[in-house]
Amino acid sequence: MKRLSSAKIKNRQFPVIVEKDEDGFYVVECPLFSGCFTQGKTLDEALKNIREAIELCLEEKDNLEIYRTYTPKELSLHTITL
Repeated sequence: MKRLSSAKIKNRQFPVIVEKDEDGFYVVECPLFSGCFTQGKTLDEALKNIREAIELCLEEKDNLEIYRTYTPKELSLHTITL
């Protein structure tokens, strides 16, 4: 399988969800890929880590196919209170 170079990923947007946990760490997930999450002490560190995690996910054939067909039209995040 031919590996996707990071040069081909430039300017592609991926959805990520960021949440600050009870210990003050930022937990980041890319819901596009199963199990693609990481954390960091700062937001910048967490976002750097999720970029690396996404690159690793793209090494898997199934995730590469998801990447190739992913064309979002609109993204939004909402919270509700129960």
